[in-house]
Amino acid sequence: MLSRHHVVRALIEKRQEFTALESEHIQTQARYVGYLEELASLSQASLLGLLRGNPHPGALPSSEREANLSVVRPFGERWQNHEEARAWAMERLRNVRTVAVDGSQITPDPSLMLPVGAVQIGWFENPHRPDGRYVKDLYFEVLAPAELAPERPERQTFPDQLVNARRFELECQKVAETLRACAGSRPTPVIFFDGSLAISFAAQMRLPMRQRYISAVREMLNASEEARVPVVAYVDTSYATDLVSMLRWLHIQDEARPSRLSDGAILRRMMAWGDRTEAWVCARDDSLFQDLPAQDYYDRIHFLYLKVSNSNPPVRLDVPAWVQESGLLEQVIDVVRAECIVGTGYPYAIETADALAVITMQDREQFYRVLQEFVEQNHLSWTVSRKALSKRGRR
Repeated sequence: MLSRHHVVRALIEKRQEFTALESEHIQTQARYVGYLEELASLSQASLLGLLRGNPHPGALPSSEREANLSVVRPFGERWQNHEEARAWAMERLRNVRTVAVDGSQITPDPSLMLPVGAVQIGWFENPHRPDGRYVKDLYFEVLAPAELAPERPERQTFPDQLVNARRFELECQKVAETLRACAGSRPTPVIFFDGSLAISFAAQMRLPMRQRYISAVREMLNASEEARVPVVAYVDTSYATDLVSMLRWLHIQDEARPSRLSDGAILRRMMAWGDRTEAWVCARDDSLFQDLPAQDYYDRIHFLYLKVSNSNPPVRLDVPAWVQESGLLEQVIDVVRAECIVGTGYPYAIETADALAVITMQDREQFYRVLQEFVEQNHLSWTVSRKALSKRGRR
């Protein structure tokens, strides 16, 4: 049992440390805001010249970087109420097919002697046509013990990681399949992927596992480029530091990496609702492609930040480079803005796909009941620890 009195007292004892850290953070944030504002005077060529010597400074300027132009691009539309905003959004979405894909998983229960996992992928397609029918559908896949306990030593890893990797692969496969199916559609559809295309989290994984994640993202990028259909990777709460890394490289006096300072934290007070940053080429310095130089794809990704909430930091959008290079970027961002208006701060398409795909605790219990019935019907050996049964009985 947690004692509120003891928690409050322990926090008060460390109050000075908290306030000192906050003061340092505010000062560092203000300094980096100044660094970012200084970039307005630079052209793409000038900034590239300053960054020469570091192939992975975090971010590189795209062709949107123009001298004497702020990094933040203001959004011109302003409304008196939500009804006006919604009318604008519905006009931007009219006849534009949007599709979002999301997933959920059931990782193996360590209390079961039978290692079994599952992945569920949900997708929502909305044609935004008066006569069009939206599509909500699911795909469910069971991962059998042999898939979660591979025999070859080079493939050995934690079963949870194998389930998570399979979920990621299936999400990417569905996005790629949808992109190709939408080829030639007009107006240009927009496909949403819930997450980032810069998958630094996989850098700490073993080589075979990293390859699975990299291959999955590359397949989405290839499909988008071939079909000429944009995919938007949406990160609602981003802790990315690509711009921070670039600014730190430009200002050598900042030798230590600023703690707790993200791109979104710098941009938060520089942007109003609907504003976006210019697009940047991803040049993140991580070990994701270690021993895999031929598979580096970050230069095929442009990222930007978009303010879709008055109170929260801007969200991060990753898009294939061809979207900006072909002149489609502003049109695509308008679709994102419109989806966020309809979804009251979060893209309605992703919100709906998430609601479809989510697996609740009750769903997990139902899965294990069905699994137990399956095991019994097929005369398979399966045991559950008494501790696990006791916990489930109390919760």
